[in-house]
Amino acid sequence: MDRRYFLKTSGIGLASFGLMAAAPDVLHQFAAAQGAVKGYGRKKVLVTIFQRGAVDGLNVLVPYGESEYYNLRPTINVAKPGQTDGAIRLDDTFGLNPAMSAFEPLWKSGQLAALTAVGSPDNTRSHFDAQDYMESATPGNKGTPDGWLNRVLQAENNKQPSPFQAVSMTQQLPRALYGKGASVAMANLSDFNIKAGIYTQNMSGGFEGLYQENAKDALGETGKETFEAVNFLKQANPAQYKPENGAQYPNSDLGRSLQQIAQLIKAGVGLEIAFTDTGNDVRWDTHVQEGGARGQLANYLGTFSRSIAAFVQDLGKRMDDVVVLTMSEFGRTARENGNRGTDHGHANTMFAIGNSVKGGKVYGEFKGLKNDKLYEGRDLDVTTDFRDVFGEVATRQMGVKDLSKVFPNYSSNASKFKNFLT
Repeated sequence: MDRRYFLKTSGIGLASFGLMAAAPDVLHQFAAAQGAVKGYGRKKVLVTIFQRGAVDGLNVLVPYGESEYYNLRPTINVAKPGQTDGAIRLDDTFGLNPAMSAFEPLWKSGQLAALTAVGSPDNTRSHFDAQDYMESATPGNKGTPDGWLNRVLQAENNKQPSPFQAVSMTQQLPRALYGKGASVAMANLSDFNIKAGIYTQNMSGGFEGLYQENAKDALGETGKETFEAVNFLKQANPAQYKPENGAQYPNSDLGRSLQQIAQLIKAGVGLEIAFTDTGNDVRWDTHVQEGGARGQLANYLGTFSRSIAAFVQDLGKRMDDVVVLTMSEFGRTARENGNRGTDHGHANTMFAIGNSVKGGKVYGEFKGLKNDKLYEGRDLDVTTDFRDVFGEVATRQMGVKDLSKVFPNYSSNASKFKNFLT
């Protein structure tokens, strides 16, 4: 059995862990990271959460101070603060959907910032294209081979990265982590360990027995180091993990993913970038019966906010080194449709959470919802390119010095936010 055939067919090959099997250099980077068995010191961590499906940002960060909001949404609006099911007041213009009450303490403590009217300069309303553009960070260009998070890894130029430097808690490696930098995807930590010994009862025998006959093969040469990396991951003790500080994660895809990301951070495996999405139990594409303070969207927002709040509570002081950034491919129409839902729009809301976030503030320029201010007469207009937000976290959280390596052919203007990170 040659290496190429093995990679395509083996249930325990690195490809099954989400590594890019088509790029042998990635396999080498993963397995050659000898530091995995030595432990890592304190690391800055960026956690990105993708709300796939285009969440309705106008019912998340509610512009209750804009009268046109209530004219455009007579049946799905969120009432003003102080009224029944009213928004959680943030300032004179904005409030949070009351279903997101788990975010209120983070706002008051200054750990959460809201970013309004963020989006892509490309006008596509295709979920697939918009997600691709956001993850590649090259709007309008489908030919970009790598993702922006992977380019952050490459820009760091870490000579001895951890094999778990970049982890996606998803079934497949996301577009944002495609590239030369070593990254791994796994549905959950327990499966990662189980797969390592799928052919034998002994994990070590599973790896060493597999590779010993192919010692001269490029994959075989990395077998022992790969085993050491997987064994090192077991420090996270996925089956015995207990959240700290009274944190209780919701029983949801996002809740489980964030709990395991917290495990990796605490285990000291050298994690720097974590990616996840909100999973299969959430449908942000609310064309029908969206609801306002109650209903379909509110239910999803409750789980979403509680998952992130539990993550922050669980990590406690460790949030000094962690920033969470949420995103969605585009927003939704300002006007509700005939099915009491909303259709594909343009600008949207993002959140940044962490102890280094200058929170308790809404960042960005909000033009309003009057017809002459709407994009194409129907959507909240984009006033901040999403790459400016990405540039802020790449620079201040991840230490990237040259953003041109992360955002090709774009000059990031992150300073327009007046630095939402310290």
